[in-house]
Amino acid sequence: MTQTHYIVGVDEVGRGPLAGPVAVGAAAVPEAFDFSVFPFLTDSKKLTEKRREAIFDIALALQTKGMLRFAVQYQSPQVIDDHGIETAISRALCGTLTDLRLVESRVRVFLDGRLKAPSHYVQETIIRGDEQVPVISLASVVAKVARDRIMSDLCQDHPQYGFSKHKGYGTKAHIEAIKKNGVSPLHRKTYLTRIAPQG
Repeated sequence: MTQTHYIVGVDEVGRGPLAGPVAVGAAAVPEAFDFSVFPFLTDSKKLTEKRREAIFDIALALQTKGMLRFAVQYQSPQVIDDHGIETAISRALCGTLTDLRLVESRVRVFLDGRLKAPSHYVQETIIRGDEQVPVISLASVVAKVARDRIMSDLCQDHPQYGFSKHKGYGTKAHIEAIKKNGVSPLHRKTYLTRIAPQG
């Protein structure tokens, strides 16, 4: 068991929203893993919420059985404002890889888009990898579901913004809510300079 070699997929969710954390998901499976256990697996943005939730539940069950591992890490709106979105994503990415608790020499990491892992990992970055590489798709789904659940929970404390509906993205309703209610601690102030000018 200790000699198992893994492939790891990494993707970020929440780069663009006006509110809430950015999330990075990482999923690790043995090299010979059969992805057919996940119905309709593809980029999380192309799946319905119901299908994403179903895939997440399967991943959770398989993780409990020791058949795969996944982790999601977040960086807050405050970190995004203070250090920028790229630094925030990089911090979360490093955290997810650490959380997987894998021997680095037995891991090959596949990342979506412009993402990069720390240089000591064997890695490959793939444009539109969340559509083409199943392990990246899985990382995309777990990150999306986990972040969406957080935004729905935050909506209970800040119902006036409707986070459970738009998950912090800049919809018309969300922008109108910001103009009406002001900026909350959950908002990324550096993203709102045209909507709610700061000081």
